[in-house]
Amino acid sequence: MQTIQKQFFVDNMNRKVAVQIDYKTFSKIEGILENHALYQLMEEYDDNESLNLEEAKNYYQTLEKA
Repeated sequence: MQTIQKQFFVDNMNRKVAVQIDYKTFSKIEGILENHALYQLMEEYDDNESLNLEEAKNYYQTLEKA
């Protein structure tokens, strides 16, 4: 396991109020959190319904383009 390099910011009572990490580490953490959230949503709504390739393509075409 790799140690995350971080810098803490404290208030006048010496309580940690914020942390600064490098952008690369932040991006990795953000990706992990997004993947975990997506996995949780997929598990929550898993109704064991599968689409074949053609059905999936047709469904994809109905989605709004962002």
